[in-house]
Amino acid sequence: MPIPVRRMRFTTWRSLATAATAALMASFLAPAAAHSAPRESTPVYSYENAIRESVWVDTGLDGDGDGKTDRVAVDVVRPRELARQGRKIPVIMDASPYYSCCGRGNESQKKTYDANGNVVQMPLFYDNYFVPRGYAFVGVDLAGTNRSDGCVDVGGRSDIQSAKAVVDWLNGRARAYTTRTGTTSAEATWTNGRTGMIGKSWDGTIANGVAATGVKGLKTIVPISAISSWYDYYFAKGAPLYDSGPDWLSDYVDSPDARAKCAAVQQKLVDQAPRTGDWTPLWTERDYVKDASKVRASVFLIHGMQDLNVRTKHFGQWWDALARNGVERKIWLSQTGHVDPFDFRPATWTDTLHRWFDHELLGYDNGIDDEPMADIERHPDQWVTSSVWPPRATSTTTLRPDTGTQAGVGTLGLRTGSGTETFTDNPALSETDWAAHIDGPTTEKAGFVTEPLTRDLRLSGSSKVTVTATPTTSTAHLSAVLVDLGPDTIRDYAAGGEGITTLTDRTCWGASTAGDSACFKGTEAKKTDVDYTVFSRGWADLGNYASDAKGVPLTPGRAYTITLDLAATDHVVPEGHRLALIIAGTDKDLIDPPSSTPTLTLDLSRTSARVPLVGGSKAFARATAGETAAAPRPSVLDGVGAPRTALPVPGEAR
Repeated sequence: MPIPVRRMRFTTWRSLATAATAALMASFLAPAAAHSAPRESTPVYSYENAIRESVWVDTGLDGDGDGKTDRVAVDVVRPRELARQGRKIPVIMDASPYYSCCGRGNESQKKTYDANGNVVQMPLFYDNYFVPRGYAFVGVDLAGTNRSDGCVDVGGRSDIQSAKAVVDWLNGRARAYTTRTGTTSAEATWTNGRTGMIGKSWDGTIANGVAATGVKGLKTIVPISAISSWYDYYFAKGAPLYDSGPDWLSDYVDSPDARAKCAAVQQKLVDQAPRTGDWTPLWTERDYVKDASKVRASVFLIHGMQDLNVRTKHFGQWWDALARNGVERKIWLSQTGHVDPFDFRPATWTDTLHRWFDHELLGYDNGIDDEPMADIERHPDQWVTSSVWPPRATSTTTLRPDTGTQAGVGTLGLRTGSGTETFTDNPALSETDWAAHIDGPTTEKAGFVTEPLTRDLRLSGSSKVTVTATPTTSTAHLSAVLVDLGPDTIRDYAAGGEGITTLTDRTCWGASTAGDSACFKGTEAKKTDVDYTVFSRGWADLGNYASDAKGVPLTPGRAYTITLDLAATDHVVPEGHRLALIIAGTDKDLIDPPSSTPTLTLDLSRTSARVPLVGGSKAFARATAGETAAAPRPSVLDGVGAPRTALPVPGEAR
């Protein structure tokens, strides 16, 4: 059933006088009412009069090699009233490399400072919204960025220690100072140490990495479109996904001071991240999935299912590893690309994040842990829920390609195929070109398609495609994509806004000051009509057939078997649509194509796709057997609610 609309929480924060009146009224309540457990924090503290201070936390590392341990800059905004009362409060932290170079959020906000060096504007709405509700907000400049010492090492020890040291300081285990070079200590006596980390992209990646250290005091993380293993950001089984490596990214965010000191770190990022796609110790250090067993914090994960920047393999493998280790989890999956939930679902996002932090950091019994685990966007602004994710009825089903009546246009079913299909790599074409010509005998791809489905078919989780191919040259790249063939209206994730359009009107989400407005430009879904939707994809260098860690030259004419990891997703192929598997060569949207353009021959008897189907092989058989679709049973999709449309909620205009 649809989730009921909750009452609006976005009311203007109250003045001190109002807060005092509320406290006085509370003293006259009956004891049971006065001492009942709170269910949500309310905006009763002054944001304008909040304490704003900066400290420099000692990381214990000397990344820039100047003979002194690095200090990272930490900007703090916290309620003055609670400080006067001596009440210890929890912390919400965003550790980022972007605070000075590039900005955060849809409006690219940067930190600004007053003449004393204290933060005036903290990007995003977190401080505006949560400080009046009794939280401290902490913005950390990663080592080598903005006002911090050290070097950027792109997800390595220095990056992670930049934020972990701050968690340690908040819990009394690390040292901090009132200035970058001084000796006057700064103590975090105002906090109870309970910390939640949040952030999008690199910021969320740091949250993943810090959680993977098992640091005490980190109670929850909210990674948005975050990396779980840096190798998988740059490569897919040896196939390059970008035309640069971590050295370029490091240089992009380095402060001027870091650029002058960090040549050795830059060179290490070049030397240990070879463009061959071979796995090196550098990637082991930046693989957080292997350390998922150390995670103590709960995880509220958000990702766009069409994110072609931080691809969805990242959340899929991280989620699965956390599940194996019993971590408390919650997930949102949108139709967008690399987009923050504040920009595609702001009212529901702010409300949900508020309740999540209240539950995880303040210990409020507000019921969020009893709500469905997953929210999934099926159509623009239409969401369903799932009590667990993937649903319990999900099982891996092996689908097999077979030859059809035309060359390059085969079938997809449960029975083992036979024969071969041949295609020639064409790096000028992409997944959209292949999908647009799925029913034609083109020479650049091999496509395999079901008949029109007689009922909906849901895929939920990560897929794998095993390919046995014989190349004509010593190098070859492979791509595999799953496609929903049929008309739909989706978010236009390929456009500039990756599924959103930014408007001019502003809505306020918290309290404002002259230097830090809580009012942000609104957005709406940018939609497009399509005839097909590519909803999962994966790549590999065939030279990595024997090892994920190292590629080797191929012998022309010899058959090789390799398994491609396809990105995690949650997609329903509707009744009347067709499900397709396409196998091809180099995707033009990737880079560094092989030096040759091989022709590859697929052995269909040894090629298959293992896909996570809700209902398993029986669901596939029913959907492709031409049976009349029966009335759906609510239990089949394991707690999936009816679609709901996001409702506009007014903000806290001042």
